[in-house]
Amino acid sequence: MKSTNILILTVLFFFSGYAFAQNEAEPVKREQGHYNTNRFKQLNEEFATPNMFRTASGAPGPHYYQQQADYIMDIELDDENKRISGFETITYSNNSPDVLEYLWVQLDQNVRAKDSKSPLIEPSEVSPANMPSTFVDNYMTEAFDGGFNILEVKDAKGNALNYTINRTMMRIDMPQALKPGEKFKFSIKWWYNVNDYMIVGGRSGYETFEDGNSGYVIAQFYPRMAVYNDVEGWQNSQFWGRDEFALPFGNFEVNITVPADHILDATGNLQNRKEVFTKDMFKRYEEAQKSFDKPVLVVTQEEAEAASKGFSKAKKTWKFKAENVRDYAFATSRKYMWDMMAVKMGTGSVMAVSLYPPESNPLWGDWSTRAVASTLKTFSRMTFDYPYPKAISVSAENQGMEYPMICWNYGRPEKDGTIRERVKFGMISVIIHEVGHNYFPMIVNSDERQWTWMDEGLNTFTQYVAEQDFGETYPDAIAPHKKYPSRRGPAKNIVDYMAGDQSQLAPIMTKGLNVYSFGANAYGKPATALNILRETVMGRELFDFAFKTYANRWMFKHPTPEDFFRTMEDASAVDLDWYWREWFYTTNYVDIGVKDVKKYHVTSKMTKEVKEIIAERGILETEIPAMVYMVTEDSEDYEESMKTTNLMDVQSLKDYIEENIPIEERAYLKNPKYFHEITFEKPGGIPMPILAKYTYSDGTSERITYPAQIWRKNDDYVSKVIASEKEIVRVEVDSEEETADIDTTNNIWPRQKELGAFEEFKNNSRK
Repeated sequence: MKSTNILILTVLFFFSGYAFAQNEAEPVKREQGHYNTNRFKQLNEEFATPNMFRTASGAPGPHYYQQQADYIMDIELDDENKRISGFETITYSNNSPDVLEYLWVQLDQNVRAKDSKSPLIEPSEVSPANMPSTFVDNYMTEAFDGGFNILEVKDAKGNALNYTINRTMMRIDMPQALKPGEKFKFSIKWWYNVNDYMIVGGRSGYETFEDGNSGYVIAQFYPRMAVYNDVEGWQNSQFWGRDEFALPFGNFEVNITVPADHILDATGNLQNRKEVFTKDMFKRYEEAQKSFDKPVLVVTQEEAEAASKGFSKAKKTWKFKAENVRDYAFATSRKYMWDMMAVKMGTGSVMAVSLYPPESNPLWGDWSTRAVASTLKTFSRMTFDYPYPKAISVSAENQGMEYPMICWNYGRPEKDGTIRERVKFGMISVIIHEVGHNYFPMIVNSDERQWTWMDEGLNTFTQYVAEQDFGETYPDAIAPHKKYPSRRGPAKNIVDYMAGDQSQLAPIMTKGLNVYSFGANAYGKPATALNILRETVMGRELFDFAFKTYANRWMFKHPTPEDFFRTMEDASAVDLDWYWREWFYTTNYVDIGVKDVKKYHVTSKMTKEVKEIIAERGILETEIPAMVYMVTEDSEDYEESMKTTNLMDVQSLKDYIEENIPIEERAYLKNPKYFHEITFEKPGGIPMPILAKYTYSDGTSERITYPAQIWRKNDDYVSKVIASEKEIVRVEVDSEEETADIDTTNNIWPRQKELGAFEEFKNNSRK
């Protein structure tokens, strides 16, 4: 005699979709075993082993170290010949436990040297039609020679040092190895031709205005120390023009000589303000330090226009000091207007600053410095208080580039003064983005050359938060929009990219130089992934705490992707290995839909289907205990079961309740009338939470979020049963477009009728 438990299990197995044992006469077919391919397995195979330098929690270890490079520089800009020259002394501190035989210095301007190999790695094809300017650039123009001219490399005693230049890297051969804890001081004398970035391109250079004046935004202008760290030793990967920079922190003393009628600002604190400012400028500067609600013009438009006519032959030297920065940059022109305002930060304040020619007004005067100030507030809330004395936004057309305390940004009105909406929002967004780079990677100093997304992606995510904050602070600036029209961040904005041709996609964890769609891969997708984490997977409270923890752990240090991934989990108690793997290590996409909805009714009468099953197994009906049976709509027993409208009329259920549940507890029992089995499918690779919305027959609706782990045992489809007093008439997945689902045609049940082109046109016309 079979036990009651076995009989019950037999029936339950049947209804749970399990197959019964095969006939013993049939041969057993078994597939080969396999490695763990579960999408929820841990990332141990991908991650490096924690050590004394970097811990398993994602924090710096007890033996974490980083090198330091301090610079003293004298720089002169030749405005007439568009040439910059410099003499720099570098003091390099070996804080590592390793003995260094040589040093590596970056020569980024060599990417524009006449013998640069960067143009040779890009394929080219004949176009059947060209703009004349394009044709001249491609086939008739001699290559610009903008590479470094190294005049001398000497040690502290003035002795010449041996050096070897390999494209954009220079190896300095020291007289003797540099031991742990030692310093090495050496100097480099150099010059190069400054590029016209409007013609030649580049992240820095000059542009020439119609009146013959030039505006200079100067960066990567000096030989810079490469990073040496515990992860890869020397980071001496060549600069091909796209991947940006990995740099050690240090202190800078920089003297910059320019024409006497120029206005200049740069990384660091100005040391000789009273020498280079007029009395009016100094008075306005002091006023700006106390102005927290609006910018104060330190150099007016009238003054900038007057200076533009002078072309002084005299010179003026601006002196700066900067502490604990990883890089240095400056901007200068006689055409610059200059405004500033103070921003409260912690117990003190910092200055939000803008430099721009009259051609940029009124757009820049209205919004640039306000955007800088708003950005500092948001990024500081999300990370740490801004530690530097100022943040500068410089108007430079066709630019968008960042350096410590200073950045270049595009966007100007039309010549007649009109401002297109696209230009205004483009300018505000690029200012927010580039100012935000002060945090990532200027302070949280990730390796841009290897992991572009670690600065661009994290920064673009925080930019999205800052844009929304800006819209709330300045609603007049975004009217008639109700929210700031962010281009990147919202999940729906990355769908087209993730649904693209797989042969043209690369995982986020790919060196930037080697990806196909650089903007979408390095900026948009990681920003969207983080936004979804914050809004849908983790929630703002957990995410913001973990994100802030990461920023504070690694400010003024060199984090890796693993440090970020580990910290986000360590500080939130959320296992995110599945998320990192799918979003960052693969090109999988999200596609979750409603596969089927079945409606059931309850009866205590054995159904035909169950009778057939137990008959096949040789079980007598009299051996089956009293049970509750679920009947589907397509069953011939369904109509009979519908006569039972109250669960207490189901005899087996009534008997159980009366025998086992105390009277005082029965009032708390639910009495659902409808039972729906909803089956969700996942054609896409990425497992995500199922954001289900159930609409009932009375018009009410309910939202339930099923965690992503619901897919851990079945990567194709899963089912959930909803017991309710009302009939479900509609099921929808991701109704608010929160998960970047690439195909929404399967997101609704009952399936929506596809409209023809004419019906779609009519519907759109009514909107």
